[in-house]
Amino acid sequence: MRKRGWWLGLILLACAPALAACPPAGQGRAGLQALKAAGFAVADPAGKQALAMGLVDCLGDPDPLLRDGIAYEALQHWMRAGDFDAAFLRRVRDALFARLDGPDPQGVSRSFAALVLAEVARTDRVAPWMQPAEREAMLARATAYLGTVQDYRGFEPGIGWRHGVAHGADWLLQLSLNPALEAAQLRRILDVVALQAVPASGHAYVFGESDRLVQPVAYIARRGVLVEADWQAWLASLVARLGPMPAAGDAAWLARRHDLTAFLSALYIQADASQNEALRTLKPLVAKALLGG
Repeated sequence: MRKRGWWLGLILLACAPALAACPPAGQGRAGLQALKAAGFAVADPAGKQALAMGLVDCLGDPDPLLRDGIAYEALQHWMRAGDFDAAFLRRVRDALFARLDGPDPQGVSRSFAALVLAEVARTDRVAPWMQPAEREAMLARATAYLGTVQDYRGFEPGIGWRHGVAHGADWLLQLSLNPALEAAQLRRILDVVALQAVPASGHAYVFGESDRLVQPVAYIARRGVLVEADWQAWLASLVARLGPMPAAGDAAWLARRHDLTAFLSALYIQADASQNEALRTLKPLVAKALLGG
């Protein structure tokens, strides 16, 4: 037992720098709060970049103020302001990709890496800087992330939001809005959204995940690159995920029906309210799916 504990200690020490680097070196909690109060203003570009890389490590912190209220908000603010060039955005992107592959003892690191990757994807949508191969690699990462989420926790007092499915949907939303993506790539987004719109595990969404998952689907529809037969086939595959009604009560089946109804209802509302003709054409197809196919 003592020998096993010694090895465990070494493992924890090896992981410690990746898990406990928040606040960044030279920063304190009070200083970061002051930075937020000042609108995340940092006059020195090099200092801003160094701080940004340090805040990437805060995305795995269990403290929601540091993780969500400062790290995410600061990175979002600077990227939306266009403060970083393509070379630095690549550094941020690659650091976030590494977080997707790294340890996540609190269940927040991967989720918030995905949320910030949505902002990285947005910068490329607004002012393209990725090469087609880079964009394809990001799409592959995003679909792999959402397709493999198994932690369905949403909000928890003390630790705040995890929301892994919703954050993955936000990432795919930004990619779906990018005109550089082709029809085959958009179909891959639809396929992975379907997996989590009605998860096979029978988890019932209660934190708005269905509304977030609908967003990339609605924007793909607005683009008008898929024909009615494509949408009919996709909706049929979505309904099929429910499975046959069991003879007796089945909690997992009821949860899947809940998720399917919530998702289709959200998509119907989007189609009904839209002035976009391509999206509005989905309305009767979604209505039919709501009635059971």
